[in-house]
Amino acid sequence: MSHFLVITDSADLSQSVAYAAGVQIGAIPATPMPARPEELPGYDAERPVVVLDAGPDADAALRLTAGCTAVGMVVVLASEEPERIGFAALKAGAADVMSVYASIPELRASLARADRLATERAYATAGQQGATTEPPRPQGRVVTVASPKGGVGKTMVATNLAVGLARRYPQSTVLVDLDVQFGDVATALGLSPRYSLVDATHGQTPSDPLALKSLLTQHSTGLYVIPGSESPGASEAVGAREIGLLLHTLAGAFRYVIVDTAPGLNEQTLQALDQSSDLVLVTSLDVPGVRGLRKEIDTLRQVGLMLSSHHLVLNFVDPHRGITVKDVEANVGETIDVTLPLAKEVPLSVNQGVPLLQGNGRDQATKQLTHLVELVSADRSAVGRTSRWKGTRG
Repeated sequence: MSHFLVITDSADLSQSVAYAAGVQIGAIPATPMPARPEELPGYDAERPVVVLDAGPDADAALRLTAGCTAVGMVVVLASEEPERIGFAALKAGAADVMSVYASIPELRASLARADRLATERAYATAGQQGATTEPPRPQGRVVTVASPKGGVGKTMVATNLAVGLARRYPQSTVLVDLDVQFGDVATALGLSPRYSLVDATHGQTPSDPLALKSLLTQHSTGLYVIPGSESPGASEAVGAREIGLLLHTLAGAFRYVIVDTAPGLNEQTLQALDQSSDLVLVTSLDVPGVRGLRKEIDTLRQVGLMLSSHHLVLNFVDPHRGITVKDVEANVGETIDVTLPLAKEVPLSVNQGVPLLQGNGRDQATKQLTHLVELVSADRSAVGRTSRWKGTRG
């Protein structure tokens, strides 16, 4: 646990931070604003985290933020207008920007993020000084949703899985559209994002949590999204290395990282699988779909990427197709975990940009998708953390 210090003239904010942190909090007045980090009583403490109220003097608060960040302190800025100072705060090095009226759960999530960042910086400093202690590994789970061919409902499954997890665990899930050329995650969620996967994998961004923070789009359910590119030619700008760094960084911030991939097994999909803890394979109830699924399973086993934690989803299930679920299981040598019926509700929800699990329907498709959420969340469910990032732009 870090040493927390609150700089504010507001007794309410100081008490709220103390309650959210669950520890004794040192507080000093924000008027006048300290000019340098050396003037703070917690300056020499190990892993110090400063909650700084920018209300009395925003310019002075930003200068102090930059100074604190330069000496390794972690700063969370509080403001009555967090959106107005957000960009300047991130530029100054603030770990987060929150409202002075934030709820206790919001404060707790922000402080948890700051505490983890302070811990990571302490480990990095120890490493530079020759210490051998390894930093804690990311605890979030990367769940890759893949399919052998297109047109089988993979994106529908990925978006519903992500929305279902986001509703079950608020502020805990991010969905990455890794179908760089023809990704439709944004359309399936009814979003008009400002940034895309290309932005999130540019330069040092995929390994920089603060830079990634400003690129996430937030869905109405609380789900965070990194959509695919609008340009099919952008695939050349998204390399496997950047994908690996991106997923590693996101796994350090979210409980669940859902990855919607392009059909087949391209370079980006293989990289995602290499980073994944869970795999969801989707296919359709027809001969080409079943054959493709069997080939994909065989290939993944050959390259050592058929994860032990995996689930098979069979879409467009209909008793009049001449193939049964048992036929599919016999052919691929695996149990089908989720069967999605050929139902009018599914294309209607896709066309409207409203995933089935965004509502409270009782149709069979919704029930089966809910079952998939339960299967994924049940595996190694000891992982428990809400997102470190809040209030991103969409």
